[in-house]
Amino acid sequence: MSISSGFREMVKPCWKPSVEGDGGRRNRQIGDPNGRVDGLLWYKDLGYHVNGEFSMAVIQANNLLEDQSQVESGPLSSLDSGPRGTFIGVYDGHGGPETSQFVNENLFPNLKKFASEHQEMSANVIKKAFLATEEEFLSLVKEQWRDKPQIASVGTCCLVGVICNGLLYIANVGDSRVVLGRAEKGVRGVTAIQLSTEHNASIESVRDELRSLHPHDSQIVVLRHKVWRVKGLIQVSRSIGDAYLKKAEFNQEPLLAKFRLPEPFANPILIPEPSIFIHKLNPKDHFLIFASDGLWEHISNQEAVDIVNSCPRNGIARRLVKAALHVAAKKREMRYSDLKKIDRGVRRHFHDDITVVVVFIDQPLMNRNSSESCNISVKGGRVPTPVKS
Repeated sequence: MSISSGFREMVKPCWKPSVEGDGGRRNRQIGDPNGRVDGLLWYKDLGYHVNGEFSMAVIQANNLLEDQSQVESGPLSSLDSGPRGTFIGVYDGHGGPETSQFVNENLFPNLKKFASEHQEMSANVIKKAFLATEEEFLSLVKEQWRDKPQIASVGTCCLVGVICNGLLYIANVGDSRVVLGRAEKGVRGVTAIQLSTEHNASIESVRDELRSLHPHDSQIVVLRHKVWRVKGLIQVSRSIGDAYLKKAEFNQEPLLAKFRLPEPFANPILIPEPSIFIHKLNPKDHFLIFASDGLWEHISNQEAVDIVNSCPRNGIARRLVKAALHVAAKKREMRYSDLKKIDRGVRRHFHDDITVVVVFIDQPLMNRNSSESCNISVKGGRVPTPVKS
């Protein structure tokens, strides 16, 4: 797929031969280790992980930022002799920020705990971390149920990548997405390969899965206003949180009537179990783009990969966010400069919160003893009360 002429014009600065600050690894400026804020935008233009470099950016659209993200690199367990590598997490919340914030604080510690117990990294360790985080959040819902019942209607998508011992593990619930940029032999440029499995009722196979899991429920998926929703309420079929669709005890008063189902249910309607994919990294694999669906509703997989492949690494996540915002503005027949003036909350009518993490895979570092690398921990999306820029 090629970039359209209009899209190419939008990102034309990418094709300049050089950009200030670009260059060799030693010459690049890392900047604030915790990222920077510009109005509704949080970004970390460049950082190092065990196996290369990374770039992060988050733009807020909701009144309260519902996207959370993190990059953790170094030890992946609590043991000195345990596995080392890089953990990437993108958490796209819905109904509020509570679940995505909880996952951002608890999923990685749970992963380290199970990796320590098993003394390795594996799909089973990652799955256990997801399910433990889910149980911990549902326990929190139970504690707060009487005083804060709306927490039962808050959930999050959860996309995780783990690079360890030459393997890439991808685990996902919900509809965030990771795309690999691969240089295929004989193919000009870089090919986009989607690695994550999405759980959204707009996908026919997801609707089929829901119907097979709930054969006696004719309303398990409902088409409303041309959008497929689980029980007519939510688009994703898997999530962390959303207790009101996991346990019937939370689908009753004092929960708001719009979330309550007419009949009690015996089995969970949504599930927290991730789809897991394992890929052995090879020299053709150049980079990974992790992003919430706010990016992918405006930019295709190949367009995103083409931008990353054609632009300097420094600030590439921010460039992807900006490209998506240009498209969002054009869809509403407005200029990007006018979109930038719209404040959070109202901004949600034009685009969603968008989180992007671009992770470069540098082969010389893949073969290096990762214990030589410094440890890093960056959490994205910590945007304070914004000032319009």
